[in-house]
Amino acid sequence: MSTLAKVRSTAVRIDRRTPAHRDRAVDGLRALALLAVPTGHWLLGGFTLDPEGGLHNASPLSHFGALAPAGWVLQMLGIFFLVGGYASALSYRRRAGSAGAWLRGRIVRLGRPVVGVAAVWALAAPALYAAGVPQTTLRTAATLVVQPLWFVGVYVVVTALTPYCVRAAGRLGGWAAAPLLATVAVVDFLRYGPLADSVPSWLSLVNILPGWLFAYQLGVSWGERRIGPRAAWLLLAGGAVLFAALLVVFHYPASMVGVPGAARTNSHPPSLLVPALASVQSGAAILLRDRLARLLERPALWAPVVVVNLCAMTILCWHQTAMLAAAVPGSFLGGVAGLTTAPDSVGWIVARLAWMPLFALLLVGIARYARRFEEPWRGASAVRRTAAGVLAAGFAVFALGMA
Repeated sequence: MSTLAKVRSTAVRIDRRTPAHRDRAVDGLRALALLAVPTGHWLLGGFTLDPEGGLHNASPLSHFGALAPAGWVLQMLGIFFLVGGYASALSYRRRAGSAGAWLRGRIVRLGRPVVGVAAVWALAAPALYAAGVPQTTLRTAATLVVQPLWFVGVYVVVTALTPYCVRAAGRLGGWAAAPLLATVAVVDFLRYGPLADSVPSWLSLVNILPGWLFAYQLGVSWGERRIGPRAAWLLLAGGAVLFAALLVVFHYPASMVGVPGAARTNSHPPSLLVPALASVQSGAAILLRDRLARLLERPALWAPVVVVNLCAMTILCWHQTAMLAAAVPGSFLGGVAGLTTAPDSVGWIVARLAWMPLFALLLVGIARYARRFEEPWRGASAVRRTAAGVLAAGFAVFALGMA
């Protein structure tokens, strides 16, 4: 049997084993949002090389502001929180045990891969340093590895709020997300408006929870069948108008991701531009759900979605490591176009696009071994689990100290 025939056979087998009640559209949206994370980080993140051979973080957005719209497409965390809220609402309603047991199960499932990647890096960092990797490179690597993991912490918090989100959806439907949007708007007015000079800097942190809970609440309301086509069109059109007004009238930064050296950022913590974009994405996702479901009835399209969803946390936790697996050895060769050279030219963009398939292959190779962290650690003793936790905590302290 040829390789192509084997692939087709595997896809058909996956399709036949899929339960009839499985919501393929929601799984497809989750897979799309997941793949956007490494794509965005690999395309919009780069390095510079200092005279000692150390790697420093850099971004092509510092030199090419015209690339900002790419972030509007690749910043799909709104979709991820939307489908997360949808799935959590259904799972919460169908739970067999208490709400506490349901939440503990979710937290453990999210936490295992995070502890795994942090523990591995806690062991790898000293070994790399002993092998001659500059301390600057290790600091950069630690920052990049930890960078996507903030999302897990926020996701755990919003997941813990699921019971309250379900109640809010039952009473207010899709409008349950409106107070969250209003909260972000008020905080943005205070930190960017005429009173900005007298507002403490920590106030911006208030936006972290409502900024990301907005899309999650929409997902819960969707899961509770409280958002229909008319509401979806309102989300799409209203979000688009608000997004445009924030850019054109209120001069928000166009980039959805942080740009080194920029005075303002839309993502850390989220500004009003984040829920505005999430509103557009959520409205479009809800309207396209049936069409996407029909499309994913094809085994060739459905099989990759299943694979991506099975490796969701592995992709999130290890994609920066895959890029570093190419960049760190490349730093010993000097300036390698698109890899260790400054992202300040069109040539760098072309070269980076050529490197991305290698990053993907490295991630696939890493995932073959790292995928085990997503599975229950039944074979691990209490000592090993404790050691992994201690190593992970140590790496987290080191990484956060470098940020």
